[in-house]
Amino acid sequence: MDGILSPQSMPYVRVIDLETSDRDATRGGIVEIGWQDVARAPDGWHLADSPHARLTHPGGPIAPWTTSIHHITDQDVRDAPPIATIAPGILRPPARPLAFAAHRASFEQGWLRAHLPPALMAGTGWICTYKCALRLWPDEPGHSNQGLRYSRRPAGLEKHLGNPAHRAGPDAYVTAHHLRDMLALASVEDLLQWSRQPALLVKVPHGPLRGRRIRGLATEDLDRLLAAPHRPGPDLAFTLRFERARRAMPDGIPALTRQLSLPFPPG
Repeated sequence: MDGILSPQSMPYVRVIDLETSDRDATRGGIVEIGWQDVARAPDGWHLADSPHARLTHPGGPIAPWTTSIHHITDQDVRDAPPIATIAPGILRPPARPLAFAAHRASFEQGWLRAHLPPALMAGTGWICTYKCALRLWPDEPGHSNQGLRYSRRPAGLEKHLGNPAHRAGPDAYVTAHHLRDMLALASVEDLLQWSRQPALLVKVPHGPLRGRRIRGLATEDLDRLLAAPHRPGPDLAFTLRFERARRAMPDGIPALTRQLSLPFPPG
């Protein structure tokens, strides 16, 4: 059923992916925007239509190190319109989406905020499929967009539509498959809530315990990491407090239920 639905006739989430001309939005611009809709039908969520992408002029030269990732050159975007010209039709379509989504959504949000009027970004929440993947699939070997593609092998993902990687249309298409599978397990509201919170990490990202699974740490280790002289970043601090709160809950509650029901731990 994927690929034949119209988001104009049913609720949908629009996945967004960007390619850029530099690493920092203060020094570069957007060179490509891709989008893929995931629509809710009576029998569940499905990809709607095909992935879309538009090249955009970044307002300056493309840095060589970013061209080496997406292979978009200055010549490719020489006659392309700026992002501000085409963004309204993508971010403010006549049939408004329930939410936008992206893998590590803070990247897309940051670049769009830097280059578009604030009103164009207002009023619609963002789902971060990276943060939601950490919640729903903590046992995956990795949680990058392409890593999940090959470890989970989402049903219906057509290789030619998902390639090449690091182009906006194919990447949005791959992310949309992860989002579809997440929406079979959790509601849009759950995904939005998790996306507003810091990332719930699976492993310790740095220090002497780097690489250790946080659920496998002794409670004393959790407390030691929280009290370390070099305070943990917001993601690790959130995760450590979340894990302490989870351990205080009654035994026998399934892990997913705990993730769905556990409140935001205090700072």
